[in-house]
Amino acid sequence: MSADTPRRGLGRGLSALMGETAAEQPIDPAAPRAAGVRMMAVGHIEPNPHQPRRHFDDAALDELAASIERRGLIQPIVVRPHPHNSAYQIVAGERRWRAAQRARLHEVPVIVRELSDADTLEFAIVENIQRQDLNAIEEAISYQRLIKEYGHTQEELGKLVAKSRSHVANMLRLLDLPALVQTMVADGRLSMGHARALITAPNPAELAQQVINRDLSVRDTEKLAKAGKADAAKPRGEKAPGPVDADVGALERQLGDILGLKVTIAHGDRGGIISVSYSTLDQLDLVCQRLSGEPI
Repeated sequence: MSADTPRRGLGRGLSALMGETAAEQPIDPAAPRAAGVRMMAVGHIEPNPHQPRRHFDDAALDELAASIERRGLIQPIVVRPHPHNSAYQIVAGERRWRAAQRARLHEVPVIVRELSDADTLEFAIVENIQRQDLNAIEEAISYQRLIKEYGHTQEELGKLVAKSRSHVANMLRLLDLPALVQTMVADGRLSMGHARALITAPNPAELAQQVINRDLSVRDTEKLAKAGKADAAKPRGEKAPGPVDADVGALERQLGDILGLKVTIAHGDRGGIISVSYSTLDQLDLVCQRLSGEPI
């Protein structure tokens, strides 16, 4: 594809492509690589190493293979001429290609498209998102690659996949999670909602394991993450508030009588804090005079 060739819209799905296709005919790998629907030998097709989708469920593949054995492969696989050899590379439909192999098909219907690397990745992302085939981490990695390698903005990606810019931003934030937590999201142990709640937690991996072990809801996970942030914000050595010591309580009352204000003492292993509560500026002035030794 030349630099002067205008890029075609990729968000239309395979149904739009079907309207652009020609009559089916076998493909000769040595023949000119014309676009259109063709029957192609399975052995002439290779998967794309940059395919956004990484997880393929074996049970689901077996079900699809059984369906293909009975009815054939109804929807074509989208391929492009391989950039480095005479084969064809999958743009969209790797799951169907894998299932066709399990069904022992020798040929499959394909749609041949001339696409650049960037267009190939865009098309694959759109096709998988339309089918809801990508897990949240796969989707986030795809967005990240389009931004880093091809200079897309979050707003452009939102338009490409028919999502809001905030959706793209939230997906990208998932990649800030530790690798262990990302794996939990990718394999379905944690939902997108759980993951978002853990992003800003100080110990997301530990909390994620608690979420799974206790089968917590997203709301409970949000509470757990907030509690974790509160614990992390406490000074080291500070103890949680407990029953007031009798001597401390007596000292609070004594100081309160002297100042005429409520006094609270929080005592810990490494010291403590004395708090004096006032309601008016006159009361504050009184405290200042007491502390400075000035006459009242």
